[in-house]
Amino acid sequence: MATLVVSPRNSLRQVRSSSSTRTLDDSRAKKLSNRHLPYCPPGAPRSRSRTPVTPPASPPDVKIPDESVLSLLHPADMYTKIHEDHNIYALDAATLHRAITHQASSALPDPKNVFPWLHGLHPDNEMQLAFFLARRKATRNAPQCMRGMTILKVGGDLTKSRLKGAVAPDEVLAAPGAEHQTFYDMDPREGFSVRSFHIQVSKMALVSDIVVYKDEQTPTKDLQELALRCAAAQHWYREKCKKDGYELPEFNTFVVMSPFNHFEKQFPDIVAVDSKGENTGNVMDFFVREKYEMCTMSKASEIARNVWLGPSPDSTCGRTANFIDGKLDFDILIETNDSAALPTHEKLRDVARRSALEAQKMDFPSSGSIMPPSWNHAEIDALLATVQWIYKGANANVVRDHVSDTEDDSDGDVDQNIDGDGDIPMESLGRRKPGCRFLVHCADGYTESSLLGLAYIMYADCLTAHEAWLKMHTQLRRNFFAYHSDVNLLSAIEPRIMQASPKRQGAGIPASPPAPPQWFKRIDGSLPSRVTPYMYLGNLNHANNPELLELLGIHRVLSVGEPIAWPAKRKEQWGRDNLLYVDNIQDNGVDPLTADLDRCLEFIAQGRAQGIATLVHCRVGVSRSATICIAECMKEMKLSLPRAYCFVRARRLNVIIQPHLRFTYELLKWEEEVQIRSGKPVRRELEWQDIAREIAAMNKPYTKGGQ
Repeated sequence: MATLVVSPRNSLRQVRSSSSTRTLDDSRAKKLSNRHLPYCPPGAPRSRSRTPVTPPASPPDVKIPDESVLSLLHPADMYTKIHEDHNIYALDAATLHRAITHQASSALPDPKNVFPWLHGLHPDNEMQLAFFLARRKATRNAPQCMRGMTILKVGGDLTKSRLKGAVAPDEVLAAPGAEHQTFYDMDPREGFSVRSFHIQVSKMALVSDIVVYKDEQTPTKDLQELALRCAAAQHWYREKCKKDGYELPEFNTFVVMSPFNHFEKQFPDIVAVDSKGENTGNVMDFFVREKYEMCTMSKASEIARNVWLGPSPDSTCGRTANFIDGKLDFDILIETNDSAALPTHEKLRDVARRSALEAQKMDFPSSGSIMPPSWNHAEIDALLATVQWIYKGANANVVRDHVSDTEDDSDGDVDQNIDGDGDIPMESLGRRKPGCRFLVHCADGYTESSLLGLAYIMYADCLTAHEAWLKMHTQLRRNFFAYHSDVNLLSAIEPRIMQASPKRQGAGIPASPPAPPQWFKRIDGSLPSRVTPYMYLGNLNHANNPELLELLGIHRVLSVGEPIAWPAKRKEQWGRDNLLYVDNIQDNGVDPLTADLDRCLEFIAQGRAQGIATLVHCRVGVSRSATICIAECMKEMKLSLPRAYCFVRARRLNVIIQPHLRFTYELLKWEEEVQIRSGKPVRRELEWQDIAREIAAMNKPYTKGGQ
């Protein structure tokens, strides 16, 4: 009987010249309540009957490297074979490091050569097969041009000793069967999908050399067993392909002989999680990066004197910049959330009294919680009382000395400074400056707090609802999301808020304020998402509200696959040069975007040069238009695809961006082009299957059954 011999030895192969961890059902992937995955209908391919507003740009004078199946692991004849009957070879840490680096520097196959195979074409899925194969003469065969590398960790515990791109064996290998070992068949058996990110690891394993390694605690026999399982599965799949009538390139299994501490000491750049379970930060983690981008985007800022909006304080992410000597520099923190009740007068009075001694925390209902037309006077009274209470506390003029935590206040000194309305004493925790400092916060920093923030701006500045919306976005420069119910509520009670405003004197408030403008009636609460100062991402509803766009400083519109329905006169007012319609691009997993990227980005660049912002939109604002925005961030900010993806995802506010598989793959190819145009060598930060796996993990909490 043949045996697998695993013993330390150096590889004979010579070099050619030239994340927090998780499984896809990781419970740490916290869902933000306001975010959702919208439905994106695939649509049908359109003819090019429409003439684009501007002609396509000339092809760029840039040479992309030819596709290459070369890998440092192929051919395998220069490695030591360690099994008589299976193609299993020895590998050391240094060679694996070179192989990973080489793979990141090799050009990916053209999208047309790997799709629709990567979508998943199960023989029993008539819908999927009919859709894709009817649009292109393709087969279900695995692409001959692709050669990947799948790294498996023995035991599958990825919370420690994880190498870059490593996955658990059960993500690619089916449970051992009675007759033979096989790979998982993850192709969807029913339905239609162009976003099967969760199957990409298993798909790539079919066209990859497989590398297995272990941590220090795992027995060698487990390493041997996994290597044999992989080799058997590769042999089974190769034979299956022969029966189906085509020859699959030979793929092999490699066993890492070096202990894991060799990677930690000599090649830390490919160690995602060390042997102690600590995230090294050397390998990009989508969850960590998205959190960072969201923190940066929603960082606390002052919306009125001594009143701030921002994310819930989290020093580990630096989400609140207002720390002094390690302590929050706020007197009262108001957390807005779905489970909170409206504060009573007694609650406000108690918080005010205690704030003289230490920073206080209180809750307030979140945006969307007061629903028209069922709200009652008590709810409106409590909302108005709260904003009045905040205003009095933030704008008091008496400065008192600090009251120490140990001072006996039984004589009533503190309470004597609180009037019957619950006003707040202005010692402000010893900072000797007028007014208490308030932080109105929520988990994401831009959703649950919007109702209270907008109501406060209306009261403090004597503004109508639509004026408050504009001020929050344009003057205060805060990205925020509010619900349609908030629009209706604040519009209905704006006369009462404005009449109660401390700035009502001289404001000239009419007895009956005029009806809100048409642009405000047409919004659902949300505004286009500001990705950069010169580029917004939105949906067709945003695009068909030109008055809103003008008020936001947007004077150019890039329509991707969805034409705007503007009167001819409005188009002439804007100027035809400020409108670009890119036809024949549907969200169907077939229509490519690569050919249109240059003219789309040139259109955005023209507006930027003129100091004009551009709205990029499709129908929903999450796939086609999001792909353009990601490409722009990659080009102008010199970001890798994973970083640009997280940058745009964090700024799309209430919905999850979801460019489908082909668009995402095209963006990974675009990364190569951006690097070459910049005079840099090709170097991907993460590989295709790693990116797809991370996207699937981030999106799972929002999918059906993902909780």
